[in-house]
Amino acid sequence: MSQSFIATAQRVLEIEQTALQELHQYLDAQFIQACEMIMACSGRVIVIGMGKSGHVGNKIAATLASTGTPAFFVHPGEASHGDLGMITENDIVMLISNSGETHEIVSIIPVIKRIGAPMIAMTGNPQSSMATLADAHVCIKVSQEACPLGLAPTASTTATLAMGDALAVALLEAKGFTADDFALSHPGGSLGKRLLLTLNDVMHSGDDVPRSHQSQSIKDALLEISSKGLGMTAVVDDSERLVGLFTDGDLRRVLEQRVDIHNTALIEVMTPNCTTADAHMLAAEALKIMEQKRINGLIVTDHEQRPIGALNTQDLLRAGVI
Repeated sequence: MSQSFIATAQRVLEIEQTALQELHQYLDAQFIQACEMIMACSGRVIVIGMGKSGHVGNKIAATLASTGTPAFFVHPGEASHGDLGMITENDIVMLISNSGETHEIVSIIPVIKRIGAPMIAMTGNPQSSMATLADAHVCIKVSQEACPLGLAPTASTTATLAMGDALAVALLEAKGFTADDFALSHPGGSLGKRLLLTLNDVMHSGDDVPRSHQSQSIKDALLEISSKGLGMTAVVDDSERLVGLFTDGDLRRVLEQRVDIHNTALIEVMTPNCTTADAHMLAAEALKIMEQKRINGLIVTDHEQRPIGALNTQDLLRAGVI
C-alpha cells in the first residue's frame, strides 16, 4: 500500500511538471498585452474566480498586491449582489476560469463592460466566452489533470497559480520594485524585521558601548569586554575616534603568544582598520557584511569615526533578523 501511495504521488508530480512546461508556449503577445494593460492601469486589478479558481485567484491578487500592483479579490457570487460597486472604470478586471464558461462570471461580464473596466481573461480555452469577450487572454491550458477522473482541478490550478506568479514578477521587474518597496507592505513578522530594522533599532549605545583607550593594557580591555558582554571593545584615541578593535579572538591569539597582558598596550595588539557600520544601515545588510567578513560583531560610528554603537550576532538573533 505504501508503494502505491508513492507511485500515485510521483505520477501526480510528473503530470503537474508537464503542465508547467506547457505554459511556456503561452508566454506570447497576449501575455505581453496583459502586462502592458496592468502597467498602464491607474486603478487596481480586480481578480474574480469561482471555486478552486477563486482560491487561486485570491492568492494571485495577494501576490500582485504585495509586489507593487494594487489588487484585491472579488467573489463572483458576491459581485452580483453589490460587490460590483467596488469596480471602477480605472480598474482592470482579471477573470479566472479553466473552462472560460463559468456561469457566475460570464453573467457579470456585461455589467463590467458597462462600467468600462478593461478585462483580462485567464482560461484554458481560447475559444471560450470569457476569452473572446476579454481585451486580453492569457492561456493556461493543460493537456491532462492529475486527477484520474479528470474532474478535480489539479494540474490546471497549478498552471493558473504559476501563470499568476509569472505575471506578478514580470510586473515587479518592469516597475523596478525594490526590497524597500516590499518592506512597506510586509511590516510584520520576521520578514518585516529583516527589511525594516536599522542598526539604530538593535545596537547597544551610550555607556553600553565597550570602549577602551589605545594606551590601556590588555588586562583593562579584558575587563571592559567582560563587563559589556559583546565579546569586543572599540579602541579609541585621545579624540575618542576609533583606531581599532580588540576582540575575544584577539585575546586568544595574545595568550597563545604569551604576551604580557598587564603591561602591553592595546595599540600593539588591536586589529586596525576594522569593519564599521552606519547607524542607519539596515540590520539585514549588517548581517550580510558580518557573514562575508566572518566576524561576530560590528562597531557603529558617526561621521567623525567616533563609536556610537555596537552589536553582535546575538543582538540580530534576538531582533529576529537571523
